[in-house]
Amino acid sequence: MGHYIEVERKVKLYVEDIGTGIPVIFLHGWPLNSRMFEYQFTLLSEQGYRCIGIDQRGFGKSSAPTGGYDYDRLADDVKAVIDYLSLEHAFLVGFSVGGAIAVRYMARHGGYGIQKLALLGAAAPSFTQRDDYPLGMKQGKANEQIAAAKKDRPEMLRGFGEIFLANTAQHPISDPFKDWLQLLGLEASAWGTVRTFESLRDEDLRADLLQIKANTTIFHGMLDKICPPEFATEMLNSIDGSTLVTFEQSGHGMLYDEPVRFNNELLEFLK
Repeated sequence: MGHYIEVERKVKLYVEDIGTGIPVIFLHGWPLNSRMFEYQFTLLSEQGYRCIGIDQRGFGKSSAPTGGYDYDRLADDVKAVIDYLSLEHAFLVGFSVGGAIAVRYMARHGGYGIQKLALLGAAAPSFTQRDDYPLGMKQGKANEQIAAAKKDRPEMLRGFGEIFLANTAQHPISDPFKDWLQLLGLEASAWGTVRTFESLRDEDLRADLLQIKANTTIFHGMLDKICPPEFATEMLNSIDGSTLVTFEQSGHGMLYDEPVRFNNELLEFLK
């Protein structure tokens, strides 16, 4: 079942709603949409979970307004979906920028409706380097990525896809699968793609991490070239009582690089 949920005047989010049982809310990464979790939707709906996949504004089938791509508004969008569907005791699973939005949601809304949090290759504490934070992408490099998206978005997406996966000999990724990921990125609006990346560049979640009180598991690929493994260590040290699950053969997309192990670890988290 799919829902179109109005989160503010003239802005509707498309929300996939699959299965019955305890709800698991999925927040996708940049520049994809909720379909990136289709393998998890299939598995979990068979295991007695209700999968809620939110297309963030500007991506997938959701509205693409000119504004509202800051983390506060994106977190409020999640709250609007939770309220509309009357979700309680849900698991919140955020990948990459979806993980960043999940962190802001937990801090801004006090973890409302959420019993456990999973951060998958999360773009936190800060995606870009700062004077007192040496990790992540340099600001200048982020600006180059934004300029590339404005000049030739398909080419930019192709380059991003080349570093998204580890694609090791033990876990090879087929060319058709890579093409599928490219197509998901192309479904996004151009301005949503740019403005969400501007938020990645500008937002800082260090204070938010300290406010998370829910049971939290951090999933991270040790070969990640987009959100380096040091991010996971920073989150682990900042979120009280959190645990870390590492994927030694995975890049950013650990759910594709090591799908069997990832799904097993996700099921363990949900237990």
